[in-house]
Amino acid sequence: MRKTTTFALIATAVVALGCSAGATDNASSSSADAASDNAADAKSEEKPAKTAKIGQPARDGKFEFTVKSAKCGVAKIGTDLLGAKAQGQFCLVTVNVKNIGKEAQMFDGSSQKAYSADGTEYSADGGAAIYANKNAETFLNDINPGNQVNGVVVFDIPKNVKLTKLELHDSPFSGGVDVTLS
Repeated sequence: MRKTTTFALIATAVVALGCSAGATDNASSSSADAASDNAADAKSEEKPAKTAKIGQPARDGKFEFTVKSAKCGVAKIGTDLLGAKAQGQFCLVTVNVKNIGKEAQMFDGSSQKAYSADGTEYSADGGAAIYANKNAETFLNDINPGNQVNGVVVFDIPKNVKLTKLELHDSPFSGGVDVTLS
């Protein structure tokens, strides 16, 4: 019986050592992964954020955006017969969009975002934009390489809110580029 108990203790010790060695390996690889992730985060933090101001060109993907103006406090867009009334206030952002790529790219006003100082995100109002644009420049418009369009992107925001920046995108999935409004 003594041999069996001794053998069982030795087997248990070997299994325990094997498990703790595996745990050490896992901890080491987890530490290495974390260090690698931290290094990647540090590299991405080192890159300055691309931010433009009104009147300055800003690029995202195949588009170069130049915000010409931003006018808020608009209660209604269009005519009495055909128009849209703001829930709060409309902010009309006039933007030039130029295709700097080598193939046609679709511009979609609804992919654009606006932000207030507290970081609240506002979506573009595609329905109201129809009334703000005579030729639907900001609604699913294909722009060929080298061509550009001028259009108005509309945001319906609360009356007491002031927009501080835009995030403009060449597609719904692009990283976007920031344009400060203040």
